Amino acid sequence: MTRRPDPTGRPLFEIADVVRRYRSELEAEQPLTIIQRRVLSAIASCRTAALGGYLDLCPRCGFEHPAYNSCRNRHCPKCQALVQEKWIAARSERVLPVRHFHVVFTLPSELRSLAKYRPREIFGALFAATSQTLLELGHTHFRACLGVTMVLHTWTRDLRFHPHVHALVTAGGLDLGMGRWIDSSRKFLFLVDIMGELLRGKMMAALSELSARGRFEGFDEFRDPLGFATWMSRLARRHWIVFAKKPFRRVEHLLRYLGRYTHRVAISNSRLLAVTDAAITFRTKNGKSASLAPVEFLRRFLQHVLPDGFHKIRHTGLYASTRALDACAIARAQLRVRSEAQAVALPPSWQERLRQLTGVDVLHCPRCGARLEHRPVPSPTCLPRAPPERTAA
Repeated sequence: MTRRPDPTGRPLFEIADVVRRYRSELEAEQPLTIIQRRVLSAIASCRTAALGGYLDLCPRCGFEHPAYNSCRNRHCPKCQALVQEKWIAARSERVLPVRHFHVVFTLPSELRSLAKYRPREIFGALFAATSQTLLELGHTHFRACLGVTMVLHTWTRDLRFHPHVHALVTAGGLDLGMGRWIDSSRKFLFLVDIMGELLRGKMMAALSELSARGRFEGFDEFRDPLGFATWMSRLARRHWIVFAKKPFRRVEHLLRYLGRYTHRVAISNSRLLAVTDAAITFRTKNGKSASLAPVEFLRRFLQHVLPDGFHKIRHTGLYASTRALDACAIARAQLRVRSEAQAVALPPSWQERLRQLTGVDVLHCPRCGARLEHRPVPSPTCLPRAPPERTAA
């Protein structure tokens, strides 16, 4: 599959191209879950006639252009930009005007196979252990409550399975008596070794509880009666990796960073360099690239499909929704900054938001500038069907 450079600047290739061409080969090699099949179908049909849409007509010059509906699946690389901007605008009203640290909590390699077997339980335990680690250290070190936003990622740049949580943490917190704001050190939040030890202890406690409830029944490595105990002893000796980056000094930088991480999918269309029957080539990092056979590419992509209804973005401490109207408001008052001052103005419509993001004006004719008329185009599945033909008795 080869293409000439697109003069509009759009990606030369799309994940949807790969799905439509090689999905059948993947399904011939391995069974897919209902959720995985649903994701592939959504990506393949996104912004095509299969989902229906509108025909944009210019009453002045006769220009016509079809505009098809999006699938709105959270794993689709084409459906996140507008959702992301709306989310950032909403969160900007809650983010406190203080420095924020970026801390990454990584699941050890020994847990990856179990995470694939029980993703909801393991990812949920990782979120809980990360939250408890940060809040507990905030209480013991500062006698304060921190504000934390966490985002789950499960991939590396070459699409391998690598679950980790990105935590954006306030550099300090509201003291437990809710009387004043307490700043952390300007250089670091907590020692990474201490965070790693706490994370390990809390995750192992959660794993023991899940095992006692029978949530790991049927997992191959635990069929041996001593399998779970042996596996846990290995985890206890393992060094759990926690990585901390320099703090963001300004809220504007933090919000831009949030935009890059919160609604990111495993791979974007812009990273695809070549699509052939032999290999899918895509950018990784530092100017490097990787090539995978098409079926292997899709297999790796599907590793990162999350369970239905699982929330990959979570807030705790001052940023928890249940405390947003009390503790977070008190902290903002202590910092003497009104929430309205840092709010991001959200354009009134998705068309205007799209224009701000991409420069594309879907409301006016690109030829003469006249206001376009939008006529609905139903999806083929919604078209009325002819009555069945009668068969001879």
